[in-house]
Amino acid sequence: MLTMKLPSLCVLSALVSFSGCMAGAADWPNWRGPDYNGISKETIPAQLPEVLPVKWKAAVGIGFATVSVAGERVLTMGNRKIGEVETDTIWCLDAGTGEVLWEHSYPCALDPRYYEGGPGGTPTIHEGSVYTLSKKGHAFRLDLETGKVIWSRDLIKDHGFELPEWSFSGSVFVDGDRLLLNVGRGGLALDRETGKTLWMPSTETSGYATVVPYPAGGEKAGMLLFSAKGLIAFNPATGEAASEHPLKTSRDVNAADPIVIGKRIVVSSASGAAMIEPKADGSGVEMIWEQKDMKWYFNPGVLLGDYLYSLHGTTHRPTELMCADARTGEIKWTVPGFGSGGVMAAGNTVIVFDNETLTLFDADPAGYKPRHSQKILEGKCWTSPVLANGRIYCRNAAGDLASVAVVAAPGETPASQ
Repeated sequence: MLTMKLPSLCVLSALVSFSGCMAGAADWPNWRGPDYNGISKETIPAQLPEVLPVKWKAAVGIGFATVSVAGERVLTMGNRKIGEVETDTIWCLDAGTGEVLWEHSYPCALDPRYYEGGPGGTPTIHEGSVYTLSKKGHAFRLDLETGKVIWSRDLIKDHGFELPEWSFSGSVFVDGDRLLLNVGRGGLALDRETGKTLWMPSTETSGYATVVPYPAGGEKAGMLLFSAKGLIAFNPATGEAASEHPLKTSRDVNAADPIVIGKRIVVSSASGAAMIEPKADGSGVEMIWEQKDMKWYFNPGVLLGDYLYSLHGTTHRPTELMCADARTGEIKWTVPGFGSGGVMAAGNTVIVFDNETLTLFDADPAGYKPRHSQKILEGKCWTSPVLANGRIYCRNAAGDLASVAVVAAPGETPASQ
């Protein structure tokens, strides 16, 4: 499974290299971006050429991790055999050329259970370090410049955590001096500097999503964890759960990060979707709406204005692109023919990558308004695309990673939407 989870401005040279085509080019240092919502601070040119240039491709190994980007460094993960040993590799690539700047490998099972296998979590970049979590509980802190290991942990060996059916898939969330992971039924916190375990409420099986901040929850419920049996609001300092909203899904596949809208939370799985609002006294949640027509299996949608844009469905049922009113849960429109890929947004443009194809369309609840469609890679494409510093990164299950330059159409003056 996958989940498919701090901002800094790119240097001027990155802007120059793209001829001013992107407005507000920015890094993408972790899963779901600097604001943890799948929305880039960049905007797409008003007019695009018929074909966007694919600048480079790199082979990074089997898996479903997307990329994190800091300046001209691109981080991702994949699995390959080195000799006869199944091995995970953390890759640091040059954003301009795809050249390998460094790599770090360690033994880890591919574990292809009904799918290709390999890592699903995405590297997290923070203050010159890279933090990763493998599907089998290997946690690392590496130096961003050199790839040198600062510390490492084997969480299964150390604590005996029960693996979920498809193993761990969430990415590392940095919360001050803590690292928060979806490991164990109630999550896990490690010391960012040393890797030491700070708290672990349970060693029972986890969900697959990444921790999401919930500012409206205050100190005692400031983070959300989509765990195996439901959505938990918890205190990041202690791991104590402030509330839990049960959400039973087939085989405990709770994988798509919830979306926070003020005090309210949209949560979705293969069982359907709901908007809830935790009660101030911690006695439970208020159900705002609930419906069965929007199912996020792997990747969450994005919220633009009052509307959610997402891919609805599962790997074994028809999947479609969908727009829903976040205030009511009402489905505004659907478009068939899409797969189980990923969604992000920039400005008023929604970016989808699935079924080998990169699709850009205008966010509009009145109807589907495509802007661009282009085949990029072959094979299964479940991994969310990433826009960073004027480039869209797309990846397939086999481990082909492509960098696509976002440029204005010839003769067009670059402009934001």
